[in-house]
Amino acid sequence: MKLLALAALTTLVSTAHGADTSLRVPSCPAVASTTFTTAIPSGDPCPETKVDLCYTNSSLSLVFTAHGEKNYYFDPTQGTNDAIWAYEVVEAFMQKGQDDPQIYFEYETSPGNVTYNAFVYNPSRERKAGAPFDHAFVTNPFADGFAVATAIDKRAGTWTSTSTIPLALFNGENPKGTTWRMNFFRTITNATLFPDQMLCGWQNPGQANFHITPAFGTIQFV
Repeated sequence: MKLLALAALTTLVSTAHGADTSLRVPSCPAVASTTFTTAIPSGDPCPETKVDLCYTNSSLSLVFTAHGEKNYYFDPTQGTNDAIWAYEVVEAFMQKGQDDPQIYFEYETSPGNVTYNAFVYNPSRERKAGAPFDHAFVTNPFADGFAVATAIDKRAGTWTSTSTIPLALFNGENPKGTTWRMNFFRTITNATLFPDQMLCGWQNPGQANFHITPAFGTIQFV
């Protein structure tokens, strides 16, 4: 894939702007919110993407709202864990703990309401050439407690994906008081541009590579 994504950070708990790298996330129904509007790695303008995040005792609630959408470009023949990332998706990379992760969960949804669910093994922390890089897929996510609902609004130029991710996936329950590392991304393409993409994200890794974990932001569950 080729990259072209973030800038402003807002939350219903606190508000910040500029180069902020952290987010304080409350228990549901309150939410923390962030938006990103620039491309990775260039910093050029990118259509706004909003992320809302909160938690319960057993799950994370994750809502992506993609604004400025014109294409809704996905492959309707694809299913769970297919290469939906080659088209238009929103993505969350996450792991519990404060360190730059070497193993983390990659979660993606498409405008077609299809998901990609995999743990990533990335010991170099940057997908370094020649270093190990592997995936362990969650093959039956809905039986495992995942949920997703995606709504397209062509008049508004948006699509919204609302997901539930079980905390048991990270060997835990109520995350209050814990610190996690996360990053959020969006890919944009169309029939003319494909297979190239514009890449957008919350924290800019400085190159067309989402898998640079020192660039992940910090999430504090409060």
